[in-house]
Amino acid sequence: MYALEIIQQELHEDIERFGRVVYAKKGETLMRPEETQEHFFVILEGRVKVSQVNFENGKEQILYLLSKGDMYDVVTLLDGKEHENIVMALDDVKLLVFPIELFREWIETKPSFNKLFLPYVAKQLRDVETLAVDLSLYDVTTRLIRLIARNIERKGAKQTLKLINNLPHDELASLIGTVRKVLNRNLQTLKNEGLIDIKRKEIHIKDSENLLEHLPEI
Repeated sequence: MYALEIIQQELHEDIERFGRVVYAKKGETLMRPEETQEHFFVILEGRVKVSQVNFENGKEQILYLLSKGDMYDVVTLLDGKEHENIVMALDDVKLLVFPIELFREWIETKPSFNKLFLPYVAKQLRDVETLAVDLSLYDVTTRLIRLIARNIERKGAKQTLKLINNLPHDELASLIGTVRKVLNRNLQTLKNEGLIDIKRKEIHIKDSENLLEHLPEI
């Protein structure tokens, strides 16, 4: 169940008293590092990327993508320290923003919130662990296929991609630790092999069984 649903069901009085809805346009920075010490948000609509950038060479590494029901910033919430991430809207987004101390109070006093919050923290840790493994152990082609595999969503007989579909190729490249030119070359290879098709930035899965056979056993 989404964090959003738990919050709405169990904590509606606090939402009405302390929550405020904030809108941001695609491409806008949502929260500066120093602001995460004061505010915490839950996404209502749209996608958000959390990344680190090397400002000397401009290289970006996306740490994870957030979407409806996701929360930010769990790290600052738990340790109280400024978190040097860049948080940017990938779509027009709608956020529910709270004072961070309210979330800390929920952790201490609301068992229903903790039942969701602790598994959510574990999921974020696993996602960062997966990223570290991908960057350390696999080549770009394998990292790309693993990214696609993690985002395959089946709707009846149709297969689509959640979260990453229609993202610009430079964003996809930043998700797997490479550059756009290398990503495009790998996408073209998968397309030539009949595994995917690409139309207007959207990746369509043509042969998921053979695509997943390219993955190493882990």
